[in-house]
Amino acid sequence: MPLVKQEYVSDIWKDGIFENKVIFCTGGAGTICSAQVRAMVHLGANACIIGRNVEKTEKMAKDIATARQGAKVLGFGSVDVRSIESLQTAVEKCVKELGGIDFVIAGAAGNFLASINQLSTNAFKSVMDIDVLGSYNTVKATLPHLVTSAGKHKCDGKTASPTGTGGRIIFVSATFHYTAMPLQTHVSVAKAGIDALSNNLALEFGPRGVTSNVIAPGPIAGTEGMDRLSKTDDLANSIKCIPLGRWGTVKEISDATVFLFSDAGNYVNGHALVVDGAAWRTQTPNMGGFKYPDFLLGDEVVTGVKGGKKSKL
Repeated sequence: MPLVKQEYVSDIWKDGIFENKVIFCTGGAGTICSAQVRAMVHLGANACIIGRNVEKTEKMAKDIATARQGAKVLGFGSVDVRSIESLQTAVEKCVKELGGIDFVIAGAAGNFLASINQLSTNAFKSVMDIDVLGSYNTVKATLPHLVTSAGKHKCDGKTASPTGTGGRIIFVSATFHYTAMPLQTHVSVAKAGIDALSNNLALEFGPRGVTSNVIAPGPIAGTEGMDRLSKTDDLANSIKCIPLGRWGTVKEISDATVFLFSDAGNYVNGHALVVDGAAWRTQTPNMGGFKYPDFLLGDEVVTGVKGGKKSKL
């Protein structure tokens, strides 16, 4: 049964603005990325989402397709973003079946809570490989198609392109590295790398019409991150630190995505769009309910959350 539109995209966007366009998304079965893709599909795009889990990815693709009658949404599982060959194969299948790629969301990521004392070299490397190398591989595999799309859908900023927009990529990042965050060293380093990648892509391929931007979500209700990385009994205290006084919604991340991919975002390039209710400006080092600095000084092991390292490796 299709989701209610208001759950994943606002009414302000005109139906059909992404008609005949194709979006390719890594991590597309996740809560945030699936909402981003669902919004694009509702507004006319066809899509290809990829992930590691075959059943989960294929099931989500079918679910997203219900957002618009006649939509084509492909779900490719067993795709490892750490492997350029794996990504290239997925991209080739997407282009063959859907005709091209106009938009890309690089959303594959890995996360868990661990102090530096708990964080092994292998654990650190695994996050870097998924987030940073995975994002770079996504760029390398899709960039030729983005350049082609950008060439077809040029905009001078005065009149809208009669064929709409294209040639745009969004990286899903975070805000931890803006201030630093205990238990998130690995993620902070990875997301800083992703932001740098996006900025350099904007410089090198802006002259070819490609735009590259970052969306940095804050605490978003109902997501895997909130479920896995926070203690349930600390959520009420955490929300008090958000200036807007509430969690964000996946719809608000989708709306930011539509903005950047639409005619309204034509001149936005090399930007990090933070969607967090100003939460990062009051960001405290009490990550996930673990009190700073007592937790670290006691050499405690992360417990009480689903996403935590249980021992040193």
